[in-house]
Amino acid sequence: MYKLFPVLKEMRHRRGGDLSGGQQQQLAIGRALVIEPRLLILDEPGEGIQPNIVAQIGEVIRRLIEEDGLTVLLVEQKLPFARKYADRGRRVAEGEISGLTDELIKKHLTV
Repeated sequence: MYKLFPVLKEMRHRRGGDLSGGQQQQLAIGRALVIEPRLLILDEPGEGIQPNIVAQIGEVIRRLIEEDGLTVLLVEQKLPFARKYADRGRRVAEGEISGLTDELIKKHLTV
């Protein structure tokens, strides 16, 4: 994980709660990757994080996909980030909350 997120090596003596928001996000991704998943689900990984850290996280996502062959499901509302780091995308619904019908929820949100 230190190769992906070198700043975490520098901060390894700190507790997770003492890290910045971007460092905490990097730590969360690193923790998930330790178990060598086949699928990594990221929900707005750059939300509330400074732009340079968002770019670093994006590059890690790209590396995981292209070099390691990991499948990443990226849930993202910031279109520029999604366009830059995702290779495919699909919007399943948009509109007023009144249009969020039980049928639509069942089709897209039910496991």
